[in-house]
Amino acid sequence: MAQKSETIFKYVLIHYRWVFVCLFLLPISFLFDMWLFCRNYIVFKLNSAPSQHDAKVKNVQRQILRWNKIKGKKPQLCTARPGWQTMSFRQGIYKETFEKIEVNLVDILQINSKKKSVYVEPLVNMGQLTAMLNPLGWTIPVLPELDDLTVGGLVMGTGIESSSHIHGLFQHNCLSYEIVLADGSIIKCSADENTDLFYGIPWSYGTLGILTGVELKLIPAKKYLELTYVPFKSSEDMAKYLRKTVENKINEFVEVLVFNKSESVVMIGKQTDKIDTDNFNPIGRWYKPWFFKHVQDMLNQKSHVTECAPLRDYYHRHSRSIFWELQDIIPFGNNFFFRLFLGWLVPPKISLLKLTQSETTKELYENNHIIQDMLIPLSFLNESISFFEKQVGVYPLWVCPFKLPNNPGFLHPTKSNFEMYVDIGIYGVPKVNNFKPRETTRKIEKFVTERNGFQMLYADTYMTREEFRQMFDHNLYDKLRKLYKCEEAFPEVYDKVCKEARK
Repeated sequence: MAQKSETIFKYVLIHYRWVFVCLFLLPISFLFDMWLFCRNYIVFKLNSAPSQHDAKVKNVQRQILRWNKIKGKKPQLCTARPGWQTMSFRQGIYKETFEKIEVNLVDILQINSKKKSVYVEPLVNMGQLTAMLNPLGWTIPVLPELDDLTVGGLVMGTGIESSSHIHGLFQHNCLSYEIVLADGSIIKCSADENTDLFYGIPWSYGTLGILTGVELKLIPAKKYLELTYVPFKSSEDMAKYLRKTVENKINEFVEVLVFNKSESVVMIGKQTDKIDTDNFNPIGRWYKPWFFKHVQDMLNQKSHVTECAPLRDYYHRHSRSIFWELQDIIPFGNNFFFRLFLGWLVPPKISLLKLTQSETTKELYENNHIIQDMLIPLSFLNESISFFEKQVGVYPLWVCPFKLPNNPGFLHPTKSNFEMYVDIGIYGVPKVNNFKPRETTRKIEKFVTERNGFQMLYADTYMTREEFRQMFDHNLYDKLRKLYKCEEAFPEVYDKVCKEARK
């Protein structure tokens, strides 16, 4: 009887969680976003954020100095930001026992049009940036599409976008960092100043210090984007077209959605100030179909289709449906009537989805769901699509090409010569009978390592420490850990991202 009750409970959680999401999480998420938008706009317009920044950094410094002198450097340090507020599905167990450093670094500090840079605090998110920069005629070269992704997370972890085939990863467009070290000192670094630290901070996951400021490169932004959809019925033809497209660098934006082993749609885009009224499609409006569904319809076209969309709509094109994850939470979310009457509330905040998960929900999610991003040389794209179909059978796949400069640090090509990479994003419910989270992910990690690829570390990592060090170059990282006496203050990256460190 007890087993039957548990089965019924799990069934309700899987099939009717949308009731709780629609009645509670959607309104709360909307109200929170409205409050945050108004708060950020007022703070920036009143110019209070820059004057407060030094005081906020000194507060971080004060806490670390207190840990050094009064608490005897125990336990190790982390930020006080709760794990449920991050975009990762997991929450770090270390948050329960570490010394938590309070940070309130959420503001855009300065836009410097002469230097073409914007100085921000690390908890500024992508929605904040586009709302502030685009009306002023500016943007950043790599702007990841989910609204709540933060600058600090994209620096310490990683960030990628459909412009990355030209501009690289998010970290490659950062001009300088400000960081508070384990001894409480504040240091600034760039490609010309404290160079080793500048290249060592990306992917370091807060294990070299507490990030307090980031200077980002700015580029001009136009009002609209001319977006062309090119459907393919063969993965081989798609891969050839993709390579040719990214190599000529004519298009500012390039990405692919793969809908099955054969069918895919390549999207290429260029900014423009001219609006084509006949082909204008504001893809970000609440009543519009979810973007990936709109793209899927392009498979029925015999040739390419071109339309014009507002630039900010394009930047956040995957936000409303959280790529395609929302269809598993609100199965009818793309229904026309739902979009028309309630689409303006979508999406629920990922942080609130995490916060309101029960242990049963987490268990079901872990055993019946996969979220991974694998960075692989473009030459292995077709092989990777076939491999992932056998292992997980999840579609769509998100394919985003990017260049990977041979800079020092955690992540760089194993070869000195230039090679284009692709990020293959796998998000959804596996459609194979033999899916086992640990065993399947281990196979994927091995496949990626053998092809000189990398795993994004926000997701589950089952590698051993030795395998992790084989995938990522620790030479500069180890040197910086010793130089800045990080061993007592912060764990290694592996100890923060491995499966045993997360729940």
